[in-house]
Amino acid sequence: MDKKLDVLFVNPDSSFQAYQGLSEKYTAIEPPTWALLLAQSCRAKGFGVAILDCGAEHLSVDEAVKRIDDMKPRLVCFVMYGQNPNSGTASMAGAELLGEALKHEFPEYPTCFVGSHVSALPREVLALDCVDIVLLNEGVYALHNLLRTDLEKSSFFTVRGIGFKTGGASILNPPEQVVPQERMDEDLPGYAWDLLPYREKPLDMYRAHIWHAGFNQNNRSPFAAIYTSLGCQFRCNFCMINIVNRNNNGDDISAADSPGMRFWSPGFIAGELEKLSKMGVRTVRISDEMFFLQRKYFEPLLNFVVERELGLRMWAYARVDSVQSRYLDLFKRAGIDWLALGVESGNQNVRKEVSKGTFKDVNIREVVKTVRDHDINVIANYIFGLPEDSVGTMQETLELAMELNTEEANMYPCMALPGSSLYVEAKKKGIVLPDSYAGFGFLSYHCQPMPTKHCTSAEVLRFRDEAWDIYHSNPAFLSLVEKRFGLEQRKTIEGLLGFHLKRKILGDLTPGG
Repeated sequence: MDKKLDVLFVNPDSSFQAYQGLSEKYTAIEPPTWALLLAQSCRAKGFGVAILDCGAEHLSVDEAVKRIDDMKPRLVCFVMYGQNPNSGTASMAGAELLGEALKHEFPEYPTCFVGSHVSALPREVLALDCVDIVLLNEGVYALHNLLRTDLEKSSFFTVRGIGFKTGGASILNPPEQVVPQERMDEDLPGYAWDLLPYREKPLDMYRAHIWHAGFNQNNRSPFAAIYTSLGCQFRCNFCMINIVNRNNNGDDISAADSPGMRFWSPGFIAGELEKLSKMGVRTVRISDEMFFLQRKYFEPLLNFVVERELGLRMWAYARVDSVQSRYLDLFKRAGIDWLALGVESGNQNVRKEVSKGTFKDVNIREVVKTVRDHDINVIANYIFGLPEDSVGTMQETLELAMELNTEEANMYPCMALPGSSLYVEAKKKGIVLPDSYAGFGFLSYHCQPMPTKHCTSAEVLRFRDEAWDIYHSNPAFLSLVEKRFGLEQRKTIEGLLGFHLKRKILGDLTPGG
């Protein structure tokens, strides 16, 4: 490198703990979005930066420790974010394992942790022996200011937005602001794509969700994920996305205390998508929680994509009550072939309870039909085990899923994720929560959903796993996949059906291999 390395951003590997044997072939390998954003932001301020993606490179702990020492960074920053809401917590398993090994072998390297789990539970993370510093929210300005110091503890007291240990005590400094709307393009100026590892061409060590590629393994790489906005304006009980916006160090703070969305300018994001297209990337995820919400941002962006003929295969999220049919033609022309619709529950009362009543009354069946009439595939998202759920209401959700028979369906057990209102409520009520990071992983061996008013954790998880099998083995669904994507793609689904997730609370003795 032609300059000193001020900060090395490390994406730890927790794939097996989170996904069991599915991680070998079926799950996505996503670029470390926030490591890319933070790296580009620091680089723009003149700091020397690098990224070590342990997941993409399949590095063992020993290999990762050696690579870190070889690069001799002033600061090692572990970044635990992910596009799935539970990723920040689940990835802590790999971060702690690697952090402990690094601290044992090379204690001279100061270690910093940042991510959604860190924002939710900064004191608990700071208490780990391998952690020297935590960033208290998204950490952009705090990190800039931290790197301007000599990284000696005496200088930490003046850096807002960090926590650190000194004299046996843990200290949380006053919060630092997140990047405001008017500074997004300047202070979060894109993605450091060039710092990612690759074999033959950029981003070829990353792979899309198998359904995003039309169940075709050959179309999964190269792959990129990108935000056009950050955050969400809603306050759903089960979600912790907005915890990285927190500006209050008090206990019992949840994501619901800091809702809000910030956007990059449409032209700026179009430029990032154009960079990806020129690098040969065609398969792209738009990771925004609410992409289909603010027309003044998504409409000009998609028009840019159409005008520049980028040739991308994309997908984006939408709530069932945010789909605007008049823009679906534009979505399709821009290359958005999939919409991930947040249906959540088949029971309207259950859905309204967790969304604080913000869900509008819509005909879900009509919304799904409208999207598919525009030749856009639907992956519907369902949650089993919401607080008001019973076996009967979960059965309603499964029956709705079967009736809609969308091109794919995600089925999640409801977790009291750190940073969510559900987590805060569960702690107050003394509800037993997972005792490990992996316990918050939707597909992990240690997965432990939150019990409902009517069901135990084990009942929720058993129902979810059986519902997934019932849906994906349904002849109507398999016929749809074959008709829509091809016979080989149907066989891919049938191969997945042969994989059995093992669950500790259901009596399985060992994790799935």
